[in-house]
Amino acid sequence: MTRPLRLVAVSGGLQRPSKAAALAEHLLDLIAGVVPCEQRLVELGQLAPQLAGAVWRSQLPHAVERELAAVEQADILVVATPVYRGSYTGLFKHFFDFIDQDALIDKPVLLAATGGSERHALMIDHQLRPLFSFFQARTLPLGVYATDKDFADYRVQDEALLQRAALAVQRAVPLLALTRHARPAAANEAVAA
Repeated sequence: MTRPLRLVAVSGGLQRPSKAAALAEHLLDLIAGVVPCEQRLVELGQLAPQLAGAVWRSQLPHAVERELAAVEQADILVVATPVYRGSYTGLFKHFFDFIDQDALIDKPVLLAATGGSERHALMIDHQLRPLFSFFQARTLPLGVYATDKDFADYRVQDEALLQRAALAVQRAVPLLALTRHARPAAANEAVAA
């Protein structure tokens, strides 16, 4: 019997509640609706005080190390960040600076962002996609961008956004299926080595 896939979302939102976290949770739920998985949400705003001042991973407290390990051990990753000055937040980048550079190789990553207006929508392709290309992750074909007007009471409510998120997950499913089949092969290779 195979274990459920480990699905981890990272929200770069700095406060709670957060539109980035709400979008990440929505995407988690959509993926869990089509692929059996264990879900986990990492909220960077909650970790900010423990990340402050750390330059080396060895300087991080256990709570942050646990979240880094969850991201590194995930089978599927969802990342969502607010747009800040045309890019992801500094806290988001600081967190991913501690991720082992080989930990995300071939890992499917669904990219998402939130911003005040549509003018930052290309941030997904101009900022997030290159960051995860560095990690050699498999960024999924469609990103999901949401503006403030797409939410009501920190819940995704805009019909066009709901459809875009569903389409992003639908197009990701074949790649997620590959993840499920690749995992036993990787385990066999590790045993043979």
